[in-house]
Amino acid sequence: MSSVELLARIEAGKAAVLAQTEFMHREFGRVKSEWKYDGTRVTAADIAISENIFKELGAQFPDDHYFSEELAETDVPAPLTQRFAWVLDPIDGTNNYATGIPYCAISLALLENGTPVYGVVYDLARRVLIHGGPGFGLWDGEREAHVKTSPPDAQSMLGFHSPHDKGFSHHATALVENFKLRGLGSSTLHLAYVAVGLLDATVDHNVRIWDIAAAVPLVWAGGGQVQFLNGEQFPMKVFNLKMDRIQFVAGNASACATLRTLLKV
Repeated sequence: MSSVELLARIEAGKAAVLAQTEFMHREFGRVKSEWKYDGTRVTAADIAISENIFKELGAQFPDDHYFSEELAETDVPAPLTQRFAWVLDPIDGTNNYATGIPYCAISLALLENGTPVYGVVYDLARRVLIHGGPGFGLWDGEREAHVKTSPPDAQSMLGFHSPHDKGFSHHATALVENFKLRGLGSSTLHLAYVAVGLLDATVDHNVRIWDIAAAVPLVWAGGGQVQFLNGEQFPMKVFNLKMDRIQFVAGNASACATLRTLLKV
């Protein structure tokens, strides 16, 4: 496929996400929610946004693969066989969204041969579309952005979630003793904020592929790194709702090296 077809998908992805922002704001803090089998929350807004985005994209690119945490018909791993695929988290930070905390995002990734080539993230808190990918640049709204280039120090701000596996609790102690921590409740935003220079770095032990697929190419486009600690995640070969949790550090090269030394990973 030509670059024209890739560019068409990028523009369609941005338009599809932007088309859902009014609905997302309207239901914010109001929508009813329920709990799924794995202990995560889902709302009617998650379902509606997934359906609307994939309906719009599917009409234009019917041969592409479409993967969403909320629309999977089965928990059996689905192989990725098409050149282009979309991975969607309709609301990353659903707990925040349902309870009226504004740190949440629509997260849409475009993959080519299993590797993210462009990410589109709508940041509800700042009402900004963050988008970009390697070779395409990185944009925080109208501002061209990049990862911070300075080495980390005691004033650096890191995104961090309490680990689901309490065996990593000692990491929290090490990080809080060396940096300023921010826990926003959205792994997408932690990574996206690293990409655009709002956070210096982030550490996570809790995510799955749909939480980060759109933000990883943002970090790459911004000149940063995402270093996976329990196995490389791309190229993605299957979409698996029951996949193991992903562990990673992200930031500039110096930040990643410092974090890996500090955490001994």
